Amino acid sequence: MNRPTTLRKSIWQVAPRVPDHIQEKFGHIHPVMLQVLYNRGIIEPADIQAFLEGRYLESTDPFLLPDMDKAVARIEQAIDNEEQIAVYGDFDADGVTSTVLLTQALRGMGAERNSIRPYIPNRVDEGYGLNVDALTNLKQKGADLIITVDCGIRSVFEVEHANQIGLDMIITDHHSLGPEMPPGTAVINPKRPDSEYPDDMLAGVGIAFKLAQALKQSRPDQATFDDADLLDLVAIGTVADLAPLLKENRKLVIDGLKSLNNSKRAGIAAIARAARLTPGSLTAESIAFGIGPRINAAGRLSSAYSAARLLAANNSHDANRYASELDKLNRQRQKLTADLSELAEGMVEPDAPILIAADEKFVSGVVGLVASRLAEKHYRPAIVMEQGEEESRGSCRSIDQFHITDALDEVADLLVRHGGHAQAAGFTVRNGNLPEFLNRITEVATRKLQDVELIPTVSIDAEIALEDVDWALFEHFQQLEPTGAANPQPIFLSRGVEVIHHRAVGQNGAHLQLTLSADSMNGYREIGAIAFRQGEWASQLPQTIDLVYSISVNEWRGRRNLQLMVKDLRPSQF
Repeated sequence: MNRPTTLRKSIWQVAPRVPDHIQEKFGHIHPVMLQVLYNRGIIEPADIQAFLEGRYLESTDPFLLPDMDKAVARIEQAIDNEEQIAVYGDFDADGVTSTVLLTQALRGMGAERNSIRPYIPNRVDEGYGLNVDALTNLKQKGADLIITVDCGIRSVFEVEHANQIGLDMIITDHHSLGPEMPPGTAVINPKRPDSEYPDDMLAGVGIAFKLAQALKQSRPDQATFDDADLLDLVAIGTVADLAPLLKENRKLVIDGLKSLNNSKRAGIAAIARAARLTPGSLTAESIAFGIGPRINAAGRLSSAYSAARLLAANNSHDANRYASELDKLNRQRQKLTADLSELAEGMVEPDAPILIAADEKFVSGVVGLVASRLAEKHYRPAIVMEQGEEESRGSCRSIDQFHITDALDEVADLLVRHGGHAQAAGFTVRNGNLPEFLNRITEVATRKLQDVELIPTVSIDAEIALEDVDWALFEHFQQLEPTGAANPQPIFLSRGVEVIHHRAVGQNGAHLQLTLSADSMNGYREIGAIAFRQGEWASQLPQTIDLVYSISVNEWRGRRNLQLMVKDLRPSQF
C-alpha cells in the first residue's frame, strides 16, 4: 500500500552502533543504554558515571565568566551606597525567572527592598530587549545601575545611550554575540571568545544564578539566601528556554527539580494546580508542557509582570489569583495560535526557500508559535510578522540547515534590532525597509539552501525488537532524566510490527491510536501506542508496519501501562 500523500516524507537515520572496543569496556551497562549515551557523545568512564549520577566534572566557579569580578564590584558599591538598581529582563519564561531570581538575590545581599526595581518591557509597546525610552524613564525615576538578564548583548546603541545619560550598565546574556560588544561596565556572556567558563550553553537564568553565586561567594557573611532558594527558578527558566540539558544545565535542572518539588513559593504550588500537575512530583516535562507555557502566556498576551508576581507571591491568595490569570491567558494563547496558524498557512508558498507571512492581524505574542508551526509542517525556515503603522516585528523559526540569526546579520542594515539563536530569532524592521528586507532575506535563504535537500531527518538511537520493550528497559532510561533539549527521550525503531487494532481519535480524527503485538518467547503481549497528528493513516494502515517511537507511561484510573509515543511510521518493508 502506498504511503498517504498527506503525510510528510522524512529520513530515518539510525545512529551508528557502539564500536566493539567500547562495548567491551562497559559490559556492565545495558547495551541499549550504552548506545544512547554514545549517541549523546558520552563515552569516557568518568563522563558516563558523572552523567548517570547527575554530577558535573568541570569547575563551576562563577568568576571564570568574563567581567564577573567587575560586575560584583559595581553591585557591591551600589548596595553599600544605597543606589537604585534596576533588573531589566525579558518577557519570556527565561527572562521572567531571571528577573525574579536576581531581584531576590540582590535583596538577599542586603540591598534595601525599595532600591531594587524589576523591569520587564511590554512585548507590544516596547518589543524585545533594551530600548532607549525605557532606559531614559528608569534614569528619571532614580536608577543608577541597570543589570540586564537574558538580553542586551546586541544592544550597542542602547547601552551607549545609557552611558550618555549617566546609567551604569551590567549586561548578563546568553544569546549569540553581535559584531560589536556593548560598552557596559561589565558584559557577562559565556559565549565571549575570551571566556574561560567551561560551559557556554547556560540559559539566561543560569547566568543570573552564577551572578548571584558570585555575590554570595564575595560576601558570604552578608548573604541571607541559599542556592536552593533560587534553583527552582533556574530549573523553570532553563527547561522552558530549551537550553541543552547536558553538562552544567543538567546538574542545575536536577538540583532545581529537587528545589521545585520542595519549594516554599506559593506561586509554584498555585501554577502546578492550575496546570493539573501534582506538587512534589514535578519533572522537566511538567515545566515544558505545564508551567513554562503558562508563564510565557503572560508576556505573549498581557504583561509578563503577572508571571513575575506569581513567582514572587508570598501568600496563596495572591498566588492563586495570578495562576488563574495565567491559565486563562494560556487557553487564549492556544486558540489564537490555532487561528493565526490557519491564516499564515494561506499566505505562504510551501516550497519557497523561506516561508514569510506578514499581516496586521498577527499578534506579536504568538508570531513565534505560528512560525514554529510553519517550519515544522513544511520543513522550511519561517518568518511571521505583525505589521504596525511604522514598524513590523517578526519572529523566526528555522531548521538545522539554516542559521536564522546569521541570516539576519546579513541584512542587519535594514533592521532596527535583531537577535537570537541558530533556530529562533526576532527582529524589528521599519515598514519603509520591508520590501527590500523581504527580497534580501529570501535571496539569503535561496543562496544557502539551493543545494540542500529539505527533508526532515528523524534521528533514531537504536533499532530494537518491540518484544524488548518492557518495564526493565523503561527503568534503565529513567537514569537519563531530566530529558529535553540535546538530551531527548531515546528514540527507537522496530520493524515488522503487527497492528492488532487502530482507530482515529481526537478532534476531527487528528490522531492515531494503536494496539500492537509484542509477542516474544515468553508469550503473547500487547502494547498501546499513540501517534499525534497522524490520523490520516487510519483509513489505510497496513497490518504490518515499521515504527519510530519513544517509550512512555500511560496512567489511567490508577493503572500504569507502557505506551509508545509514535514519531513516524511506514508500511513494513519485510
